Amino acid sequence: MSGKVPYVALQLYSLRAELAEDFEGVVRAVAAAGYAGVEPFGYPQRDALAEGQLFRELGLQVPSFHAAISAGEDSGEVIEAARAIGSQRIIIAGFGRGEAWDTREKIEANCTLINRSAAAAGGAGMQVGYHNHWWEFDTVVDGQPVWRHMLDQLDDSIFFQIDTYWAQVGGADVVSVLTELGARNQVLHVKDGPADDPLADMVAVGSGAMDWPAIFEVSDVDWIVVELDRCATDMLQAVRDSCAWLTGEGYARGKG
Repeated sequence: MSGKVPYVALQLYSLRAELAEDFEGVVRAVAAAGYAGVEPFGYPQRDALAEGQLFRELGLQVPSFHAAISAGEDSGEVIEAARAIGSQRIIIAGFGRGEAWDTREKIEANCTLINRSAAAAGGAGMQVGYHNHWWEFDTVVDGQPVWRHMLDQLDDSIFFQIDTYWAQVGGADVVSVLTELGARNQVLHVKDGPADDPLADMVAVGSGAMDWPAIFEVSDVDWIVVELDRCATDMLQAVRDSCAWLTGEGYARGKG
């Protein structure tokens, strides 16, 4: 890790069930847990204006957000949502599983769409990034994993948000991936668990199989984002414990 200590945010998808019941109360609990920011999801279907106002009231920054953006009619709505919540990084969280990437033609079509999305967002002063799952690493086409094809085909303006856990589940050496990407990995996603099965329950960051000292040693980002897709224990408590561990170990900074 460089001399700077990144801030820690929570991908709100972790608490999607709880948010559906009490969005404001849950976001307040996230702020109280010490997170410096949040990474929302689901725009343009969600109320970005109201959510952005709540984030600002609680002093929560929005370093990035997940959205379905294309070069089509939804691009403008997603860009407006970005402005409403105060974020300039729009992250595409995938186009389906391995079967959506298992031929050269599919890879080329997906990368073309991402490139067009980036061009549309760039005209509005926004950046587009891509968030991986395990299938970009364990799906091999013409002798290369999908993510390497993406490196060749995506415009240089498009950044990566490496989900370290999913990369390891996909069989990658996470340290090598981060080292190779360097500054092109702008936001780091962290989750924890056995890291050997996509369907396994997850645990609070710092209590699973991930080698965080080695990962953070080669990471140079401004934001670390916690995301737990499912959990072996109470999700809200795991979210709290993840923030406490990351900040307690000095890997991240929480809300000042």
